[in-house]
Amino acid sequence: MVTAAAQPAGRRTTARAALLAVVFVCAACGLVYELALVSLGSFLIGNTATQASIVLSVMVFAMGIGSLAAKPLQRHATVAFAVIELALALLGGLSVMALYWAFAYLEFYTPALVVVAFVLGLLIGAEIPLLMVLLQRIRRQDAGSAVADIFAVDYIGALVGGLCFPFLLLPWFGQLRGAIIVGLVNAVAGCFLVFVLFRRALRPLVATLLGVAACAVAAVLVAALVLSGRFEVTARQALFRDPIVAAERTPYQDIVITERGTPAGPDTRLFLNGDLQFSSIDEYRYHESLVHPAMSGGGGAGRAESVLILGGGDGLALREVLRYREVRQATLVELDPEMISLARHDPRLRALNRGSMTDPRANIVAADAFSWLRKNRQHYDVIIIDMPDPDETATAKLYSVEFYSLARAHLADGGRLVVQAGSPYFAPRSYWCIDATVRAAGLRTVPYHVDVPSFGDWGFVLAGRGTPALTMRYPGGDPASLRFLTPDELAAAAVFPKDRGRLDVPASTLMDPRILRYAQSEWALY
Repeated sequence: MVTAAAQPAGRRTTARAALLAVVFVCAACGLVYELALVSLGSFLIGNTATQASIVLSVMVFAMGIGSLAAKPLQRHATVAFAVIELALALLGGLSVMALYWAFAYLEFYTPALVVVAFVLGLLIGAEIPLLMVLLQRIRRQDAGSAVADIFAVDYIGALVGGLCFPFLLLPWFGQLRGAIIVGLVNAVAGCFLVFVLFRRALRPLVATLLGVAACAVAAVLVAALVLSGRFEVTARQALFRDPIVAAERTPYQDIVITERGTPAGPDTRLFLNGDLQFSSIDEYRYHESLVHPAMSGGGGAGRAESVLILGGGDGLALREVLRYREVRQATLVELDPEMISLARHDPRLRALNRGSMTDPRANIVAADAFSWLRKNRQHYDVIIIDMPDPDETATAKLYSVEFYSLARAHLADGGRLVVQAGSPYFAPRSYWCIDATVRAAGLRTVPYHVDVPSFGDWGFVLAGRGTPALTMRYPGGDPASLRFLTPDELAAAAVFPKDRGRLDVPASTLMDPRILRYAQSEWALY
């Protein structure tokens, strides 16, 4: 073994810098593994806060155990570090693929997540003690200085890894390929440290075995990278009953379109993060009920010249709005640019929305609705809020008093606002919480509900500064223009059965997102 004293000063300085560079890379890789698990869970399961709590708490706990477990390995620090880095590269690189497989085929996600997070934490926790030993072999220094050097570089590496994950890996490679590429980087960094800086400390047989193991790990990761596209398509299809005809994994969500033939024609379905958004067989029931009661009395003297749609990136609500000739401009604010692109260019969506996303009266904005409302100063005769269900942390803020207060500030005199509010039958607390939240924002509400076969009993909340009348008019005065909604149907929609009457529940706020807890607990039963 070559000791620190036996090496020239210049070589020791170079070796020390190289070792700290490896610490930097390993720290970056370790944090990416953590973020990848949190991100995957938020896409597949929802509730980012819970996923982050599980991953971080389990990994930090396991890191402590890993640090203790590394103590007897310090006598063979070089070999132990090489083995740990190869294991970490293999498990970390394949972690997203393995968990996606468990979710798609075994429906065994959360226990698998805990196991993977624990093992990754063990391996990451064992790195620092072994790196401390290797640093001391290169250059003797007091323990305090060595710890300061290691942790300073480790924290900087974590910063870079944390920034690279959302701004580089996810946009360019996606979760699956991004994790595999990081695994390859992790393996190269570990092998560089062992085979370049400490090769003289290895026995020939040990060096050969480590070399074979490194080649095997690299081969597995490269094969996984090559096959990742096919794997993702196959695993994704396993989650859906019908054939997938389009799919996009964006920084915001997983978009899937399925289609199958039925006696009534093709059934095209849109899913966001696995949740059904519509079926082409009956979507008209939902969108007619959402849009036309609000359009029938918007603005002063019943005007509906300026309309704001928050969400609704598929363009179906916009289709209903543009039926009214009086509409001069309809602004649609959708978070995901890829959803906008699909609605404009996918032939299935374009046929369903009748080209609404390219209509000259439509102003399409790719932005976060909450932030956009804070910056915009325009007022609208009608505001339609067509957001995904509030069963994830990211969407819960869009069902808060603060959000509805922002929307209220954009209502013109006499304007009306409508919110899709989920199912008063399957999720009654969620539904009445949304009604209470809209009222807490200073609006008067009229709740109503209709039957949408794909969803079941589905509810909406119509609101205004004064109590709005639940009335409707046909676009162009033509009853044949709508397939489902009639004045009689709408009148019946305001009646709730005795077992699903109004519940007295508190409003949801940014600081206390009750709607998230209600939605997750109620929909977990179905």
